Amino acid sequence: MRAYRADLACLLTGLTALPDLDLARLRGWLADAHAAGAARSTLARKAAAARTFTAWAHRRGVLPVDPGARLTAPRPRSALPTVLDREQAAAVADVAGAPAGPDDPVAMRDRLVVELLYATGVRVAELCGLDLDDVDEDRRALRVIGKGDRERTVVYGVPAERALRAWRESGRPALVRAGSPAALLLGARGGRLDPRVARAAVHRAVAAVPGVPDIGPHGLRHAAATHMLDGGADLRYVQELLGHAKLSTTQLYTHVTVERLKVVHEQAHPRA
Repeated sequence: MRAYRADLACLLTGLTALPDLDLARLRGWLADAHAAGAARSTLARKAAAARTFTAWAHRRGVLPVDPGARLTAPRPRSALPTVLDREQAAAVADVAGAPAGPDDPVAMRDRLVVELLYATGVRVAELCGLDLDDVDEDRRALRVIGKGDRERTVVYGVPAERALRAWRESGRPALVRAGSPAALLLGARGGRLDPRVARAAVHRAVAAVPGVPDIGPHGLRHAAATHMLDGGADLRYVQELLGHAKLSTTQLYTHVTVERLKVVHEQAHPRA
C-alpha cells in the first residue's frame, strides 16, 4: 500500500486537473522512470498501480475514459532457479538419511523422499499424497494427482527402486500403526508424512554436502527437469513429467540450460 501511494503521488505531481491524465502522460511517466534506471519489476509495479487508479477513477466518473486500460509495461524477468549439477544431486541422494543409520526407518524414509523427488520431479505435496496403490513396482511408475486434480504417471529409476524396496520391506512396517492410512510415506507416529517434514529431510541432506547451495524439494524438481533436458529429453515429455498445464512454464528450464551452456562456452572456447 505504501508503494502504491508513492507511485500515485509521483504520477499526479504537477497535474493541474485529474481529467488531464491521459495515456500519453502515463507512458511519459513510465519512460522517465526507465530513464532514471528503474528495474523492469519496478516499471511493472508502477504500471499496475496506474491501471488500478485509472480504473477506479473511471468507475467513479472522474475520468471520461480509462487511459490505464491501454498502458503496458515490460514484464519482470523470471529469476532462474538455483539448480544442482548432476554430481551434487547424486551426493545429496547418497547422504539422505545417513546420519540416523541405514536400519533406521526414518532414515529409510528420508532417503526415499530425496530419491523420488529427484527421480520424478514431483512436487513435495504430490509425493506426500501418494498411497500404496499408487505405486506400480513392476513398471517403476507412480500415479500422481497434481494441481487441479490432474492425474499423470511418472517413472523412477533403479536407485529410487532400491530405496523404495527397503522402505516398504523394513522401514514402513516399523512405523505403521493400527490407525495408519494407506499412505506410501508415514511420519514417525504412523500418520501420513507431512510435507514440512519432507522439506526438512531435504534440507538436512543438502546441508550434509559441502558446497551445495541450500535448496528444498522444489530445488530437486528443478534439478530433475534441467538434467532431463540436458540429457536430450523432449520439452513436452518434461512438461508431462512435471505436470505443467502450460508448456511456457516448462520452458523456464530451457533458459537454465542455455545459461549453463554460456558458462561452459565462456570457460572453454578460446574466442568466447
